[in-house]
Amino acid sequence: MRKTIEEIAKEDGRYSAMGLKYVHDGLGQIVQKIRESRGYDPEPHHISGQDLAMGLAELSVERWGRLAKMVFARWGINCSRDLGEIVYLMIANEWMTAQETDTIEDFDDVFDFETMFEKQFKFELK
Repeated sequence: MRKTIEEIAKEDGRYSAMGLKYVHDGLGQIVQKIRESRGYDPEPHHISGQDLAMGLAELSVERWGRLAKMVFARWGINCSRDLGEIVYLMIANEWMTAQETDTIEDFDDVFDFETMFEKQFKFELK
């Protein structure tokens, strides 16, 4: 029987269950956005580590704005490599899959948290 996200987080101890859930759910949202942008395509699409990390960063800015860095820090996520660590933790526990060409290094230095969530952040006035 597959472990729950809460069990995985507790056993691993580096990241909160909320962080694992966000990465898992975020992947689904990113895939959905890709499908919508290309027209409905029922075939599964491979998402690279870089694309997933950037997609999660963009989703977090949409959701939390300048608070994104603080939310991630609360979950133990402080760099794009941490997102990869979570992905590979989820892969090891059969919550996600990877292709043979995927590596955890795909998540290294994809973006800088301070730059992405603080220095580059732009407020949108509506």
